[in-house]
Amino acid sequence: MKRIAAIAMLGLCIASAGASAQTFKGFIQDKSCAGQPGMKDDAKCAKKCLKGGDTAVLVAPDGKIFKIANQSSVLPHAGEHVTLEGTLAGDTITVDKVK
Repeated sequence: MKRIAAIAMLGLCIASAGASAQTFKGFIQDKSCAGQPGMKDDAKCAKKCLKGGDTAVLVAPDGKIFKIANQSSVLPHAGEHVTLEGTLAGDTITVDKVK
């Protein structure tokens, strides 16, 4: 019985370690323009499109685009270069903190 409990605890520790916070740097852009090279770092466009209801994404310096699970955390930072702390699941970041 003790062996089963120990194995279960080990599994929980490994699972929680995989969900630790990570840091992501990039530019908060609207999803529609994020993949267009001419719109890179266009703060005016990002603010306008996100205010109009488009979805916010993080565009990393290498061009990789990450979805944002909790949109309200990044909308005040539309068109800004930011550092996000949060967890990544697939290509979606759940943001804990914005710097």
